[in-house]
Amino acid sequence: MRLNKYIAHNTKYSRREADALIEAGEVTLNKHPIKEFGYDVQPGDRIFVKGRMVKEKGNEVTVIVYNKPKGVLVTKKDDRGRATIYHKLPGKFRHFIPVGRLDYASEGLLLLTDNVEVATALMESNLDRTYNIKIDKPLTQEMVDAMREGLVLDDARAGAHEKSKIHSMTFAPFVGFEIRSEGKSYTKLRVTINEGKNRELRRFFGHFDAKVLDLKRVAFGGIELNNLPTNKTRFFTKREYDDLHAFLKQRKKEQKRTRKAASKAEED
Repeated sequence: MRLNKYIAHNTKYSRREADALIEAGEVTLNKHPIKEFGYDVQPGDRIFVKGRMVKEKGNEVTVIVYNKPKGVLVTKKDDRGRATIYHKLPGKFRHFIPVGRLDYASEGLLLLTDNVEVATALMESNLDRTYNIKIDKPLTQEMVDAMREGLVLDDARAGAHEKSKIHSMTFAPFVGFEIRSEGKSYTKLRVTINEGKNRELRRFFGHFDAKVLDLKRVAFGGIELNNLPTNKTRFFTKREYDDLHAFLKQRKKEQKRTRKAASKAEED
């Protein structure tokens, strides 16, 4: 694990704070200062921060469900001074890593964990993500066809953040969708997708000149928001932990098969 990640995972410091500490010479490896940001921490390494040895956390994984409110950023710090989830979360979760993002204007279910590998596995997964959304116009047949068949856009900037460097995007067919209510100037939908791309739903409907007025994630990989109040957290249940461990075990098996197949292909 990279040095800054190692520090962030096992201490109260964020990655940016870890980088600053490394640069300032406050981090030592086996009592010798280390300023290699990309150093890969090895078993047996004794890492100290400000003279205190970093103690590795056990293999136990903690995951929480957070009902993120609107108007809050999913980041450690904002250069414009806006509120982040870490201003809202209890201090004991300050070192937790968010599983993906919900943008400033979005709300709902956000998973956070104290384990980097688990966060990465969930972010990279094709687990279902379900959202309640409201767009500012009636649903068209074009939208329905695109939700069913997928969509490839060379220009996917409509609905994106103005500073986003992602211009093109491929949208897989939606896992499912249903109309919850509709009127002359709006449609409320519940949609399920299995990707976590940057502002994916806002970009998708933006292509059809439809603005997403409300967006709330209500489920992720079988984990449901249910009646969790806004800005409140809860820990995973035993069943949810069991499902998570089963998912991680299956993922490792698939990765092992992929590596074997790649190795065999190189030999051939």
